[in-house]
Amino acid sequence: MKVLLAVVVTAAALTVPTAQALAVPGQSAAMQRDFGLNEQQMQQRLAAETSAAKLLPAAQKAAGAAFGGAWYDASTQKLVVGIVGQDHAAAVRATGAQVTAVPITAKALDQRKAAVDKLAGKAVPAAVSGWAADPKSGSVVVNVQAGKRSKAVDTFVAKLAKAGAVTVKEVAAQAPRTFAAGTVGGDPYYVSNIRCSIGFSVYGGYVTAGHCGRSGMVRGWDGSDQGSFQAWSFPGNDFAWVATGYGWWTVPVVFGWGQVSDQLVRGSSEAPIGSSVCRSGSTTHWHCGTILAKNETVNYGNGQLFYGATKTNVCAEGGDSGGSFITGDQAQGVTSGGWGNCTSGGETWFQPVNEILQTYHLTLHTA
Repeated sequence: MKVLLAVVVTAAALTVPTAQALAVPGQSAAMQRDFGLNEQQMQQRLAAETSAAKLLPAAQKAAGAAFGGAWYDASTQKLVVGIVGQDHAAAVRATGAQVTAVPITAKALDQRKAAVDKLAGKAVPAAVSGWAADPKSGSVVVNVQAGKRSKAVDTFVAKLAKAGAVTVKEVAAQAPRTFAAGTVGGDPYYVSNIRCSIGFSVYGGYVTAGHCGRSGMVRGWDGSDQGSFQAWSFPGNDFAWVATGYGWWTVPVVFGWGQVSDQLVRGSSEAPIGSSVCRSGSTTHWHCGTILAKNETVNYGNGQLFYGATKTNVCAEGGDSGGSFITGDQAQGVTSGGWGNCTSGGETWFQPVNEILQTYHLTLHTA
């Protein structure tokens, strides 16, 4: 018998974890598989990452105008805060965070990244997978697919460098793509001939990927009417929201697919770079990995650029689009696209959920 997809599930399907809020046994099991850690190591990692995420606002405030970005260091299990100069170093250390020198403030780097986005335009070489601001180096890193660097790519990079420091990084030879799919069996939602995955419940419906957005009725896993898209945005952004009705209701849960316990959603605190993150989708179900970068621009080809993406090394496949990215019990974002698959591995980008909530004035349904 089929079950309702992702966060739209029956009340009977809920499993309330008995462990600590973020150290959920089922999620830990999936993370053990993907990180190669045992239960104790995984629980320790989750606890340390939770502490780092909670510490970030205070550490950023202590850094003031000298704040140069932050990331989680899995080797030390500490939050690392980059600062420009030493005037605020002691105040940041007093919060419990580690401090490292960086060449440029986060504000200035974000401005440089925005300038690069503007310079790039829509005519991006197919060999360029995207670009992201790197707080550690203070540069905008342009990702070029292995073995595909050319004169056209070098010319494009030179154009971007007019905005400031730009670094070229060789990445996987596969180009990013979105993870929508034609109609196949599973536990999806359907719109027209597209199958995608539900992200997170909001009051009145759920959020998902913008490239899945279509006019007309959205149907649930059983083919029955579920609701309709109220708004969607793609390319540029990759977010949308669906208003539900017809007997469907929402609950603050990410579906575990029988692989892990169903996960309660208790908020949407943003996890820093370096944190672990897990994804639930209608095709490949549960997989976990690490947050690699934020505010990345992804080139899906044909002039389709996605700005403000968060990059991970979590795998995904067609039909997983729109599905939930979650760290512990904190919603992170909805699946956009990537490269690779869950047999050989790959990378996936997600649209941060808080931007969706703010744009559409939605309220996340939490436990």
